[in-house]
Amino acid sequence: MFGINLNSLVPMRTTASEQSEMCSQLLFGEAVAVLEKNDTFMLVQNLMDNYKGWVDVKMITPLSDKIATLLNEDDLAVINKPIANCFIESKNENIVLCGGSLLPFYLLEKESFELGNNTYHISSNQVNMPLTKSFSGNDMLSVAFMYLNSPYLWGGKSPLGIDCSGLVQVVLSICGKKFPRDASQQVEQGSLISFLPEARSGDLAFFENAEGRISHVGILINNNQIIHASGRVKIESIDAQGIINEQTGNYSHRLRVIKRIL
Repeated sequence: MFGINLNSLVPMRTTASEQSEMCSQLLFGEAVAVLEKNDTFMLVQNLMDNYKGWVDVKMITPLSDKIATLLNEDDLAVINKPIANCFIESKNENIVLCGGSLLPFYLLEKESFELGNNTYHISSNQVNMPLTKSFSGNDMLSVAFMYLNSPYLWGGKSPLGIDCSGLVQVVLSICGKKFPRDASQQVEQGSLISFLPEARSGDLAFFENAEGRISHVGILINNNQIIHASGRVKIESIDAQGIINEQTGNYSHRLRVIKRIL
């Protein structure tokens, strides 16, 4: 059984309860496999990144196996700005879409797509077509800078609340790259950069906690600056030891490894 999120955002929770911790979010257009279901909640797996969580059954639209397979195989159009407006023709309504939202079957020449009984219209200047362009580290930074000052939110993936790995995942999605959800998964991707002076714009820096586990990630601007989500999305200094807090001058995160993705 499959479904798709046709809301602006849907919280994914660690257990089947509204009071449960939010572990991630589903963006518009993200399809899911349904693993378990009760009267009010379902355990789903995001087909884009395989992340699992519980969601309210009312917030997921059923999807046929055939369409789900097509969506999983296709490189979908993606919203390229933190916030975009989309018009639903059949309902005569607008819906706000967040950066990284997926647009199934989007037709560039018509600036629209059809899903179910609805036709969605959205301007092409708010859409990236991943197969039509190669993206660079500088492209990643241009996207990341649009999220500056977005507040930190555990499990968040939107400009109104985003966590460190959510920022990285959304930025890479906008740049045409499917990427895992958590920093501990993201660190397994890409090629290793041995030393900070060898890093270039768009490389990912990963940081460890006191137990030696990967607990934080950010995007390198250059050899001494990083953009990351900690309290808010911000730019701070970095050296071979880690990130230097802009207010205290102390190290806030200990550098573990650098990876090149694009």
